[in-house]
Amino acid sequence: MKIRPVILCGGAGTRLWPNSKNHQAKQFIDFGDWTLLGKTLERTKALIYDVPIISTNKKYLSKVKQHLRKNKINKYKIVVEPAKRNTAPAILSTALIKDIPDNQPLMFFTADHLIEKMNIFNEAINKNKSNLNENNIFVFGIKPKSPTSDYGYFLTKKIKGNINKVTRFIEKPKEVKAKEIIKKNGYWNSGMFYLRKDSIINNFKKYNPTIYRNCVTAVNKAKYKSNIYHLNKASFIKATAKSFDYAILEKTKEINAIKLDIPWSDLGSWKEILKMYDKIKNKYIKKKNFYYKPWGRYTNLFEGKEFLIKELYVKPKGILSLQKHYHRAEHWLVTKGNAKITLINDIIVKKPGEHIFIPLEAIHRVQNSGQKPLKIMEAQVGSILKETDIVRYQDFYGRVR
Repeated sequence: MKIRPVILCGGAGTRLWPNSKNHQAKQFIDFGDWTLLGKTLERTKALIYDVPIISTNKKYLSKVKQHLRKNKINKYKIVVEPAKRNTAPAILSTALIKDIPDNQPLMFFTADHLIEKMNIFNEAINKNKSNLNENNIFVFGIKPKSPTSDYGYFLTKKIKGNINKVTRFIEKPKEVKAKEIIKKNGYWNSGMFYLRKDSIINNFKKYNPTIYRNCVTAVNKAKYKSNIYHLNKASFIKATAKSFDYAILEKTKEINAIKLDIPWSDLGSWKEILKMYDKIKNKYIKKKNFYYKPWGRYTNLFEGKEFLIKELYVKPKGILSLQKHYHRAEHWLVTKGNAKITLINDIIVKKPGEHIFIPLEAIHRVQNSGQKPLKIMEAQVGSILKETDIVRYQDFYGRVR
């Protein structure tokens, strides 16, 4: 029996757009002829997978269908949630649709993760298919590349059959605590799940029977047309809004881990997005997009909807003007050299790999006081992303009018 991929595609992704009413859900952002949902759909084409199921909401339905057409996926099922109830009701309702056998393995992907080396990922889930049963759940751990508070972690111990049993979850620790967790062989918790349909049903019956009853009714009363299940709203909104973690994972003890050492990110921050663009920037560099300034140069790499990605090259002793912007905030990721940054009344030094956020209308500047070039990846986020949106207060090169 093949593994049924399920894509959770209802998230709003508001963390990336704190100052915008017209934010885009992360899974649909065009990062340069590709989206995270598109890459997730591509993963489901591997031979080990059955027809994909996408769990989404009415607002995103047309975009999901567009992505399915673009990725040439003709066989699929879509489950439309009539209200936001978090991941527990979404996962359960998707598993309850009638064409899934009770013992079929289900692989729950989120629509907005970037995963590389999928051959290793697929080998791992295929290898563990025989370890699935009517009660257990497998979560996916990613070997940390650095201590960070951006992700949750978990710890494991070996049990019979060389299986990694999860002993503890740690929710987004501070960096000092994260270092201790990594020393204990802790892994990032990726938020993906692998289990059988009957395990989902049994766990909800045992630990959250109210969610179970309401989701069963929502599915039984769903309207089905053209591969799309529209869940019954009156029943679905009665299901308690809980994450799968709180509804099930915190209660059951039958949680195992698949531990992977592969490139992975949830692209949940502009820092992670800038890291990604720094890795793939050569695809976007064009000579016509080089702009030379007295302090060095900048290169426009990609302009999306309400965001612009640049690389700044600041020559030794180069210094940008003291300035602010009315229509955009900025995120800077230092990739080479040391950046001496003025932000309002503070002087901050950032090293390679470090990030800083420049809020809307905050007075700021950056200078390279070293002997080697300084490189910064920059994300401008806002309604106007033009060089005209600069108010200069001081400028070493006489550009203040």
